Amino acid sequence: MDAAASSTESPDRLELLGRSLVQHGPENDRVYLMHLDMADYPVIVSEITAMAERHGYSKIFAKIPGKAAQMFLDSGFKCEARATGLFNIQGEEDDALFLGRFLSDDRSREQNPETIANVLQVAESKATDSQLEKLSGEFSLRPMTEDDTKEMARIYGMVFPTYPFPIHDPAFLQKCMRDNVRFVGAVKDGRTVALASAEIFADLGTAEMTDFATMPEYTGHKLAQYLLADLENRLRHQGITTAFTIARAVSYGMNITFARAGYSHAGTLVNNTNISGGIESMNVWHKSLASSA
Repeated sequence: MDAAASSTESPDRLELLGRSLVQHGPENDRVYLMHLDMADYPVIVSEITAMAERHGYSKIFAKIPGKAAQMFLDSGFKCEARATGLFNIQGEEDDALFLGRFLSDDRSREQNPETIANVLQVAESKATDSQLEKLSGEFSLRPMTEDDTKEMARIYGMVFPTYPFPIHDPAFLQKCMRDNVRFVGAVKDGRTVALASAEIFADLGTAEMTDFATMPEYTGHKLAQYLLADLENRLRHQGITTAFTIARAVSYGMNITFARAGYSHAGTLVNNTNISGGIESMNVWHKSLASSA
């Protein structure tokens, strides 16, 4: 989740370097350039590098438009994922590049290459299995509001032992809602049993589909797929033309969900994110919403 909100509860801080948004801290052991303002380019490259070296972090991660790639690549960054045409900046399409620079050899070594390769193989084999039946009448979908954040935080805390952002904090979720994040939930008998969100980058014409969580007793109902489809429909009505996600690379369920929904795999971010108890590699998936309307 790239929530453009700050929270004193988060062990990793969100702050501005110039007009660009950066997250950094010991929990993810990295600097993450979340949103690059081109007014800060190219000096931002040396600034985030100095920040990582000053704090002793082992990775720098940057999500940038393709037109800003050269200075990063010249400074030792490698492209870990490329989402073609993901950004729409003032009517002009550009690729989104997900770049990594490792400051320790251990951080650069993939620990589960066979599992990750198998997850992708299984997910992509199910990409043609995209027909989604009507949602069972026992469930309904609805937008979440600030009144729901206490229950949402409880669910997220139960599903994720760790997470790169403090979604276990109701105040953080409320701040996200007031900014650019839309949450939806699946409800059964008046009780929320699954959640998902879309973080909207209106200036780029894209949104990140994130924060998927299903209560353990309700797995198997494909609720993540229904929530994803619901979010996509809402985004189309807001003029958002592309969507992407950063999903746990070892998760069969989430990678299958996005493959079935017509997303394309863009690459794997090695040892990138502290989620579900430790630092894991993440898969990037993307999709044109305009072509799938």
